[in-house]
Amino acid sequence: MTDKQWSDMKAFINGEKLDYDPVGFIIDSPWLPGWNNISTIEYYASDKLWWETNLKAVNTFPDTWFIPGFWSEYGMCTEPSAFGARLVWSEISLPHAGKVLRSIQDIDDLVKPGVETDGLLPFIIQRLKTFESQITDAGHRIRFAVTRGPLNIASFLMGTTELMMALMTDPEKVHILIRKITDFIIDWIDYQKSCFNSIEGILVLDDLIGFIGENEFREFVIPYLREIFTSLAVPVKLLHNDANGLITAANLKEITANVFNFSFEHSIKEIYELAGPDIVLLGNIPPRDIMAAGNESDVWDAIRQENDNMPADAKVIWSVGGGMAPGVPTENIIAFMETVHEKGKK
Repeated sequence: MTDKQWSDMKAFINGEKLDYDPVGFIIDSPWLPGWNNISTIEYYASDKLWWETNLKAVNTFPDTWFIPGFWSEYGMCTEPSAFGARLVWSEISLPHAGKVLRSIQDIDDLVKPGVETDGLLPFIIQRLKTFESQITDAGHRIRFAVTRGPLNIASFLMGTTELMMALMTDPEKVHILIRKITDFIIDWIDYQKSCFNSIEGILVLDDLIGFIGENEFREFVIPYLREIFTSLAVPVKLLHNDANGLITAANLKEITANVFNFSFEHSIKEIYELAGPDIVLLGNIPPRDIMAAGNESDVWDAIRQENDNMPADAKVIWSVGGGMAPGVPTENIIAFMETVHEKGKK
């Protein structure tokens, strides 16, 4: 994000009115490689192609807030790799991290990774250091410390089904696991901040928090996410959960997140009523069925319909309900921008 975009985002979070309706998208490896006609493995393996692809995105859509912007990542493998997960790569699809924990008893022996040395983490940092001056020369800066959330990482380390069962059968062991992962995450985002002084935001991505009930949410999510979001004194605290987000929305203030990216299956109005007027909502057009599979008219209709039904004082960064989906064409993003721009004139 440029200095003006970042300044505007902070002002918007603080309740100030902008003279335009902002548009922002979370973009990463599910969308960027295909959009730039390269393979997923090329995107991950080549610093040059990673840089060119991200630069092309910000230059093609200069008025869009791309979040986190120049994201150095390896899909869902980034954090599990630090715990020793086996990584499986593909030319055309996202990589996969294998399980590390074979039984619930293995949690006791799990070692907290070193964020400066373990797995893919040093490569994440080095890529950003390599291109930091070019990013700055292009008018942008590294704004976010980024991490997957505790339950998301835990699901890769032990398996989603196994984690969901353990929440019910072995809650004490799960707390030990989440404690270790949370301590790792705090170290990880602190290290990112120490490497890049321009970081003023935290982005946490965790869809698993949308698969549990309210009691489990209060026990296994709120205290740990609150620790993570309060571990750095930053003005932007963005939580992404594009699974069921109603329980999450109702607890955002306690978590201390101030921006929420949520599932397109929830309307802006629905999330607003749960989250309250102080939370900035990042959404909420269907990323696959409208943005990828639809046409410009579908994009226009979806935005107008959402706009007509949402509260007048909702603070919205217009986006998709989740990250940018594979196959979204340039034309639909341009249509998205034009529709929001025209809507703002009325």
